Amino acid sequence: MSASSLPKVDQFIAGQRIQPVSAGPDTAGKTHSVINPATSESIGQVELDSIRSAEQAVQAAALAFPAWSATPVGDRCQFLFKYKQVLETHFEELAGMIVREHGKTMTEARGDVRRGIDCVEFACAAPTLTMGKTLPQIAVSTSFCRTEDKSGVGIDSTVDRVPLGVCLGITPFNFPVMVPLWMWPMAIACGNTFVLKPSEKVPLSAVREVELAHEAGLPPGVLNLVTGGPAVVDYLCKHDDVRAVSFVGSTKVAQHVYTTATNAGKRAQCMGGAKNYMVIMPDANQDAVIEGVVGSAFGNSGQRCLAGSVAIAVGNAADWFVPRMKEAVTKIKVDAGDTPGVGMGPVIDPASRDRITGFIDSGVKDGAELVLDGRACPMPSRGCFIGPTIFDRCRPGMRIIDEEIFGPVLSIMREETLDAALANMNRSRYGNMGVIFTSSGYNARRFRTLAQVGMVGINVGVPAPMAVFPFAGWKQSFFGDLHANGEDAVKFYTESKVVVQRWM
Repeated sequence: MSASSLPKVDQFIAGQRIQPVSAGPDTAGKTHSVINPATSESIGQVELDSIRSAEQAVQAAALAFPAWSATPVGDRCQFLFKYKQVLETHFEELAGMIVREHGKTMTEARGDVRRGIDCVEFACAAPTLTMGKTLPQIAVSTSFCRTEDKSGVGIDSTVDRVPLGVCLGITPFNFPVMVPLWMWPMAIACGNTFVLKPSEKVPLSAVREVELAHEAGLPPGVLNLVTGGPAVVDYLCKHDDVRAVSFVGSTKVAQHVYTTATNAGKRAQCMGGAKNYMVIMPDANQDAVIEGVVGSAFGNSGQRCLAGSVAIAVGNAADWFVPRMKEAVTKIKVDAGDTPGVGMGPVIDPASRDRITGFIDSGVKDGAELVLDGRACPMPSRGCFIGPTIFDRCRPGMRIIDEEIFGPVLSIMREETLDAALANMNRSRYGNMGVIFTSSGYNARRFRTLAQVGMVGINVGVPAPMAVFPFAGWKQSFFGDLHANGEDAVKFYTESKVVVQRWM
C-alpha cells in the first residue's frame, strides 16, 4: 500500500476524533508509516509536524481546566471508576491492537493493559492521596485580643494540594497502553487537564485508549491526543499554557525534553534509558535464576527499560548458569505475537533490528564469546525479527556492556566476589534496576544497600514497581525530582498552597 493511500491516524481533541490539521505551507508536512512489525505491513500514517493540531489540543485543555479543576475530586474519580470498567470490557481488543502495532506476544500485551488498569485503580484513590495537612494553633497573636482575654488569637496553618493546569505526556513505543496510563489518569484525578503525545510508532492503541475514556463520560477537553515528531514535542514543551511535562524514552531524548521544558519554566519528570545488571550468586536457586533471567532479558524482545541486559556470574555460578541459559533460550519460539506457543515476537521496526544486529557484530569483534547467535535463530523471513542472543566472557569497555541495546541480547560477565560484581554494576552511567539471585540474606542485604540503582530485585528478574510505588530510576535513567506513579505522581501533578489564618 502506498503512503498516500494509508489511513491517517486520528487525533483526539476537545472530545472528538479528528484528522490532523495540515501542517501548513511553512513546513514539510512529514509523516511516519505505522507498521505491523511481524509482517512489515504498513497499517497507518502519522502526521509529524502538525503544530496547529498541537495548539488546538492545548487550547482545548486550557479551556476545560477551570471547570474540571473545580469539580469535586470524588466526582472526578467516579469517572475513573467507570473508565476502569470500560477498559475491562475492551481488554482483549486493546491487547490485540498492541500485538498488531507493537509486536508483543499476546501474553505480554495483556500484561501491558493489566498494569495500565492498575494505574487507573490507584488514581481512583485521589480523594485520600490529595488530602492536605492542618496544624491548628501553630502560633498565637496578642495584637487583636480583648483585654480580658490574655490567651491571644490563635493562628492556624494548613497546606492544600491544588492542580497545576495543562499537563503534557510524551510516551514511548514499548508499552503503548500502560505508560500513558501512568500519566493522565493521576493527572486528571488531581484536577489537571492533559495533552498526550504518543510515540509515532504505536499511536493506534493510544487513540483507542483516549476514545474509550470519552465513552466512559470524560468531559471534552480534559484529555486530548496529538501525534507528532520532534517539532511538535518542542512546541508543546515550550508552550506558555503547559505547566508540567512527563516523558519516557531514551536517555538522549529524555535529557533534551527535560532541558527544554525546565528552561521554559515547566516542571518535568523524564525517564530515560537503562543498562540493567543481574548478579547470580553460587548459592542461588538455579531454577528461579533461569526463569527470572530468561524473562527479564528476552521478555518483550528485550524492549523495556527494566530488561536485564548484563548477568554477572559470581564464583562458580557460571559453570551451571551458562549452559542452562543456552538450553532454556534455545527453546524460545520466535514468531508473530498471536502465534500459538510463541515466546518472543519481533522488535519494533527494521531500524531497531539493524541496530541490534550491529551490537551483535560489535560483541564478536570485541572478543566476547558468542554462545547463542540470534541472527541465525529459526524465525519468520518477513517482519522485524531477531532471535535471542547470549554472549559470555564479556568485559567492561565493550559496547554490549556499556551501551543500552534495547533488544534481546544478554551479556554475561564473570567475577569472583559480590563486591567485584557490585563495582561493575555501579560503574554504569545508568541506574534503573539491579537484581541479585541468592539464598543468603547477608548477600541480599549488602546488595540492596550498595547497589546504585533506583529499583532492586532480590530473586526477582523484573522488579517493576506496582502503581502504588514510584518508578524510581537513578543517574542518567531519570531527569527530575519526582518520579512516575506512587505518591511522587500526586506531588508532581499538584502544587502546595500554604494558608496561615487567624480570626478576631
